[in-house]
Amino acid sequence: MTEPFVHCQFPQQWQEVLAPQGIGYRIKLLSQLLSRKFTERLEPYGLTPFHWVVLCCLWQEDGLPTSMLGERLQQVGGTLTGVLDRMEQRNLIQRQRDPDDRRIWRIWLTEEGRQLKYQLPPIVLELKEQTFKGFSTTEQQQFSDWLDRAISNIT
Repeated sequence: MTEPFVHCQFPQQWQEVLAPQGIGYRIKLLSQLLSRKFTERLEPYGLTPFHWVVLCCLWQEDGLPTSMLGERLQQVGGTLTGVLDRMEQRNLIQRQRDPDDRRIWRIWLTEEGRQLKYQLPPIVLELKEQTFKGFSTTEQQQFSDWLDRAISNIT
């Protein structure tokens, strides 16, 4: 004879960590939704979110060494190399050896890569505004600060 189904009771403090109520689950869901929407918005440009972060780094400081770019993006060499290969094929970047140290490759934006600086940020701003609709500026900053603290705590 099989046992009747017994409803499992968890201690109260566990309730807040169980999916779908758990904060980790909801952060992952938000991340997935944002990633999907962002990917959709970049698709007409033939770009991915990873291309976006590489471009952002280079818009802030063009000519970064590949190793420094990898550090800023917290990416391992192989993953970054493939992305840079595709970006170079698309004529968004070019790689050049450092004249002072031939072991170092520097990543430079092409004119096409620089022009995207004026096209893409408004798309990202629109997605941010949609995401934070109904949030005050202070709440948005608090949310960002809390995420930074949580990330820092784990790393």
